[in-house]
Amino acid sequence: MKSTSIKPLISTIKDKCRTCYTCVRECPAKAIKISEGQAEIIPERCIGCGNCVLVCSQNAKKVHSSIPHVNSVIRSKYKTVALVAPSFAAEFNEYNYRKFVGMIKALGFDYVHEVGFGAELVAIKMKEIVETTGHDGYITTTCPAVFGYVKRYHPNLVSRLAPVVSPMIATARVVKQLYGDAIKIIFLGPCIAKKGEVYSEELDGEMDDALTFGELRTMFIMAHLDFRNVEESDFDPPFAKKGNLFPVRRGMLAAADIDEDLMTGEVVSANGKKHFIEAVEEFELGTLDCKLLDLLCCDGCIMGAGMTTRAPLYKRRTQISKYVKSTAPKRDEEEHHHYLDQFKDLDLSRTFYHCTQSLTTPKTGEVEEILHRMGKYNINDELNCGACGYDTCRAHAEAIMNGLAESEMCLPYVIEKMKKTLRELKISDEKLDDTRNALMQAEKLASMGQMAAGIAHEVNNPLGAVVMFSNLLKEQVDPGSEMYEDLDLIVTEANRCKTIVSGLLNFARKNKVNFKQVDMIEMVEKLLKTMNIPGNIKVTVNDEMGEDRNAEIDHDQIIQVLTNLLNNSVHAMPEGGSIIIHCAGTSQDVILKIEDTGTGIPQKNLSRIFEPFFTTKKEGQGTGLGLSVIYGIIKMHKGDISVQSNTDPEKGPTGSTFKIRLPKKSMKKLKSL
Repeated sequence: MKSTSIKPLISTIKDKCRTCYTCVRECPAKAIKISEGQAEIIPERCIGCGNCVLVCSQNAKKVHSSIPHVNSVIRSKYKTVALVAPSFAAEFNEYNYRKFVGMIKALGFDYVHEVGFGAELVAIKMKEIVETTGHDGYITTTCPAVFGYVKRYHPNLVSRLAPVVSPMIATARVVKQLYGDAIKIIFLGPCIAKKGEVYSEELDGEMDDALTFGELRTMFIMAHLDFRNVEESDFDPPFAKKGNLFPVRRGMLAAADIDEDLMTGEVVSANGKKHFIEAVEEFELGTLDCKLLDLLCCDGCIMGAGMTTRAPLYKRRTQISKYVKSTAPKRDEEEHHHYLDQFKDLDLSRTFYHCTQSLTTPKTGEVEEILHRMGKYNINDELNCGACGYDTCRAHAEAIMNGLAESEMCLPYVIEKMKKTLRELKISDEKLDDTRNALMQAEKLASMGQMAAGIAHEVNNPLGAVVMFSNLLKEQVDPGSEMYEDLDLIVTEANRCKTIVSGLLNFARKNKVNFKQVDMIEMVEKLLKTMNIPGNIKVTVNDEMGEDRNAEIDHDQIIQVLTNLLNNSVHAMPEGGSIIIHCAGTSQDVILKIEDTGTGIPQKNLSRIFEPFFTTKKEGQGTGLGLSVIYGIIKMHKGDISVQSNTDPEKGPTGSTFKIRLPKKSMKKLKSL
């Protein structure tokens, strides 16, 4: 076994690749690897068919250029020979073939020969194989993409590749007999795979390089050649006749006068990516029994990836037919037979080396594991839509396992992943809004806290003096006098001011938190026994704490929080209703929810309820500090408080739910752990 040397024929221009996977879909050898969304051609697997070049709408595929090397060959001291594939008639149809030959010689080539003559020699050899061989059957070897595919992916069939050179190599051997070995030979044709054939170690030294017709046009432009100013010239003999039919479908069979007899099935022809692969697979399985399997990777060489014409298939076929009809009668029949006789014993044999590129066979469960990662858990999930470039989801999974593909190539998977990401982004956005609102609230409260601390500090002591001296004066005044009533009013209002100032002190967080272990359920139940809940309001406690009912909190402050919230709920239900206190917890937190069926809080007020002095109660019935103090206490516990409320009966039951989260352990205790 000997491997051919690998020279990259096609590469990807990554800046232009748009992740459409069309090249993956059209590559018969699956020689394209997707890495980080970019297509990379694997030279060892590439058969040079050029399908990826033809289908790439972004022109992201770049064919290896032979122009620099060919220019250096032309400028060398050696005589140079151009071997022209017969499909030129479908490409260079804007001027007659003699002008075309003149253009090639104007580039600096000394001789220009028709590969069609070599095709006739190969056709004769193939006919001998069909008529005389006792072999199980051969695959024709005129198409380098086909035998490149067989060598890589069906190595068991290498021995059944017809040991006959291609028309290009046959013509090269002809011109070497004519001019000797001291020449340089360049192939001009429609096929990228011909470059791979020229560069292979199997045919080392047979040819010097190969140009596609697209490259030849570029060389004409670079040399500033105009066919109107070029001297006409004919091909150098030996001339071809039927061999010029070779580039069309079944052209080789026509050149050899071989019929594809459907009755006998001795000769079978298949063209195109899909059909030639199916034929090879059936041939290997033995279900296709024939003496000669004539295969072309394209739908005839006239459809090769190295051509620039955009003419449709049958127009190209017509142009080939016209060229053969116009030139064949003009060729001297006797001279033609003379050359065929001269080269009848030309060595047309060749050998093929194995270069197996078969993929690793997946182990049991490996494909399923990859499918599961893409959200495909049963056969109904395997859509086989082909968007990834592979025919089936399992083929895609096997390609992933072999490092040729990525999960993100699966369109349904990406769409589902995108939907999941959008859902997560929506949740994150909502959390961000909550955080933003909390920060705005904190900033607002911080400003109010500074003001409250200043007021409390400046007002508290004078108020104490007012209360004390007012009480002293009351003791010296007759209780029935008008002055006594005035002093009593002063004491009452001063005490009210002290209550407000005390609330400001709490809001300003001047109080310390006295953490201790508290049984949350027991605390709630004792609180309810001390509160005066109206008879028309039902209070229920839902114990969802589990076994661990303790939390490290300031008992008195949390009692104050719950008392204020319960009183607010009672005030919101003058006609009666129900209050549900949910006590739940995790390993880290305690969750308290006070849910009532009251009138609810209007949506416009929800963002302001924790602001100091904001109240919807009548004047004199509330200071507007209750919820602000609650907010401060909860924040001192490093917890959170939120509210949901509904005032519209049409949208569901009215009422409010306050949710409080408190850490089970104090921050001081957590830092020490």
